[in-house]
Amino acid sequence: MSREAIREAKRPAPDKALIDIADYVLDYDVAQSSEAMQTARYCLMDTLGCGMLALNYPACSKLLGPVVPGASMCGGVRVPGTSYELDPVRAAFNIGAMIRWLDFNDTWLAAEWGHPSDNLGGVLALADYLSRQALARGEQPLHMRDVLMGMIKAHEIQGVIALENGFNRVGLDHVLLVRVATTAVAASMLRGSREDVINAVSNAWIDGGALRTYRHAPNAGSRKSWAAGDATSRGVWLALNSLRGEMGYPSALSAPIWGFQDVLLKGGHLKFSQGYGTYVMENVLFKISFPAEFHAQTAAEAAVALHPQVRHRLEEISKIVIETQESGVRIIDKTGPLNNPADRDHCIQYMVAVPLLKGNLTAEDYEDEVAADPRIDALRAKMEVKEHKRFTQDYLDPSKRSIGNALQVFFKDGTKTDRVEVDYPVGHRRRRAEGIPLLQAKFSRNIATRLSPRQCEKILYVCGDQARLEATPVHVFMDLWAM
Repeated sequence: MSREAIREAKRPAPDKALIDIADYVLDYDVAQSSEAMQTARYCLMDTLGCGMLALNYPACSKLLGPVVPGASMCGGVRVPGTSYELDPVRAAFNIGAMIRWLDFNDTWLAAEWGHPSDNLGGVLALADYLSRQALARGEQPLHMRDVLMGMIKAHEIQGVIALENGFNRVGLDHVLLVRVATTAVAASMLRGSREDVINAVSNAWIDGGALRTYRHAPNAGSRKSWAAGDATSRGVWLALNSLRGEMGYPSALSAPIWGFQDVLLKGGHLKFSQGYGTYVMENVLFKISFPAEFHAQTAAEAAVALHPQVRHRLEEISKIVIETQESGVRIIDKTGPLNNPADRDHCIQYMVAVPLLKGNLTAEDYEDEVAADPRIDALRAKMEVKEHKRFTQDYLDPSKRSIGNALQVFFKDGTKTDRVEVDYPVGHRRRRAEGIPLLQAKFSRNIATRLSPRQCEKILYVCGDQARLEATPVHVFMDLWAM
């Protein structure tokens, strides 16, 4: 690129990636996919259930509420499971943080991984705010059908960009896609024009991306549990700014030297293998069995299966072999001391050791009291983690999107357990029929940890039928969750 070209001040047409996102959120009818709409209902239930469970942990609840004491908003957005009424930006952070806290909500795995339901923080908060504002003006509120459609679009934007673009490979955290997706959907919910959406989304890309520092040894920590809340709330704020007339930046991605691609992708380009539709919601992965980083879900399942064969022979174990995907090796193969729950739920060895010992893995198992059991680290020390090439290939195959792991335990006397291989976790689309009843049971258990039996009964009634949920006004739905 010549110096003269770089100095050219004439504004170009918006980048195609910005246009495609705007056209999708404004024009595409996601409700034409009944599978996506139904899956979005289950996703809503599961995501909010994870939030209710997280509220039982002081490390999460201490971050919630107004940004400073007294900065509440009378008639504002309700934060489920609490008494808070907040502005939509702060409410988006609250909801986003609580649903991500325990690493138990849905997952999308591709070149970039992430958790598309993180966007629910912004989508639900803004929908509640807009509904209450409409009521105050004597107008019709939004309905939960609008929320489900917003969820599908946010899932799709985050997931489709992730298919071919591995931001983790340049050290950026996947929550940048939460910010982009929430911004786009929020701008459309605010009835922004095509220009408004493009402007908002351009600002989302210009924000760059958080570093993955807080997800990896030796710095793994609790920010990974509130980073998505931060991102989805930022999306709402950027959308609100755009609707106030704040300008955008048409070549935010492609500008030489100063654009996202040159600065953060080192001159690389965003790649797209397909357009936006309803693919991601239809294929999203639910974390049903274990609150564990998703690359290890099938490893934990294999460990549960082997528990009966090893529980009485722990002292006799000589070696434990874990075969996983390349991504699993890269991000959750971790040795040495684990300093906190955030460290432990991103360590495949820890997530295998606990179910080998006790036959299950729960959120409580990442806490210090459980981690102090010396048998866990003794088992970790005997583990060998290696890539299985087929698992990597099938993980990246768009027709499969498997998350395979295999586990085998070897004993000092030369005997060994069965080699247990699990290709698809119970939350995978290929195991939907098996998974949905378990997801519904998980939802019932989780909300019961925070809400009264009467509240739970009402929520289960509304969420239990597709048409009933879709027809429920957003503010009515949110009031069901208030403390």
